[in-house]
Amino acid sequence: MAIVYVFLADGFEEIEALTVVDLLRRASVDVTTVSITENILVHGAHGIDVMADILFKDDLSEADMLVLPGGGLGTKNLLAHEGLKSLLINYEKKDRYLAAICAAPSILGTHGLLKGKHAICYPGFEDKLTGAVVTNDKVVVDGNFITSKGAGTSIEFSLELIKILCGEETANQILDGIQYQL
Repeated sequence: MAIVYVFLADGFEEIEALTVVDLLRRASVDVTTVSITENILVHGAHGIDVMADILFKDDLSEADMLVLPGGGLGTKNLLAHEGLKSLLINYEKKDRYLAAICAAPSILGTHGLLKGKHAICYPGFEDKLTGAVVTNDKVVVDGNFITSKGAGTSIEFSLELIKILCGEETANQILDGIQYQL
């Protein structure tokens, strides 16, 4: 079973984080939400508080994929977290999957992880995708990097993560189950 960590910071975009968690769990992926704050309760950008599964200080070494939801303040808080920066760099060196949506791909770009990679982000953050080839697709997969444009692409983003971790057949089953049409 695949293991995924979804990182939550105060100001995270709820739909981007929770759509990933919901759809991956429907696909039987072991998803753990990780608070980068000192509290297990994390405040979303639109007043939805979420109880994370664990705090960042817990062991985070064995996942197949790390996921960064966006949100203006949430992205800023994720970017400022030195432990997360180290973890992302370590996972990239191990060729593990790094996924980010909305403004969050700017974190990968700022840390120099997107050089030569195709990527997308929320409009206005393109200059932070340092060294990336910026596209205009809803979801972009380049090697072990998966990026997506914003809240409106959360389902497509989540389904791409399912395809990568569980296969196309499972992704199609989830699509049918939620009555979503691409």
